[in-house]
Amino acid sequence: MSVRAVLTDIEGTTSSLSFVKEVLFPYARERMADFLAHHQAEPEVAAQIAAVRAEVGQTCSVAEVASTLVQWIDEDRKATPLKALQGLIWEAGYRKGDFKGHLYEDAWRNLRRWQEAGLRLYIFSSGSVHAQKLLFAHTEFGDLTSLFSGYYDTNIGAKREAAAYRAIAADVGLTPAEILFLSDIREELDAAREAGMQTTWLVRATTPAPDASHPQVSDFDAIQIG
Repeated sequence: MSVRAVLTDIEGTTSSLSFVKEVLFPYARERMADFLAHHQAEPEVAAQIAAVRAEVGQTCSVAEVASTLVQWIDEDRKATPLKALQGLIWEAGYRKGDFKGHLYEDAWRNLRRWQEAGLRLYIFSSGSVHAQKLLFAHTEFGDLTSLFSGYYDTNIGAKREAAAYRAIAADVGLTPAEILFLSDIREELDAAREAGMQTTWLVRATTPAPDASHPQVSDFDAIQIG
């Protein structure tokens, strides 16, 4: 079945892993305690503090919540409240011009070409929808948020579970077979394929896996869309 939409991951797929690991994560880590201390009364921040307390199963101080979140950053935990708070901290960084959202040139060029050709483009990342929009709004190629028809994070489901991909397909109003999912993580691709999606594995900085059951490409230029 022909592809009518492309669903893509961000880290390691459209954007460099090093940007996330070496720029975004340290930026949020260094500012987490101060951010919570100064913004804890704001409803959006208070809700995420409560979510952290619920996840650890105990009432703890704001300082202890901050310490927990820093630990989760170090562990690369995909916790929804952590992703939400990181997004809020990164927003300030983008607005101050402390960094720009990284995007591979081949990804930018092909995403734009696909959208102009009538394909619908969607993002599915473990980072919050807010953080996703911030990244694409502040790239060196300009504000690219208009390229995308929708954004999804772990609120719709875990990236390594087929149910999340079925839910996305239902939400966009297409059959899973009409959607091509792009990622650099085998387990995510396995889940998408289990849901019925077409898949392509980005292996930008790694050696192609000889036993892979997903088509493998080194960049967006090599992606074939029928």
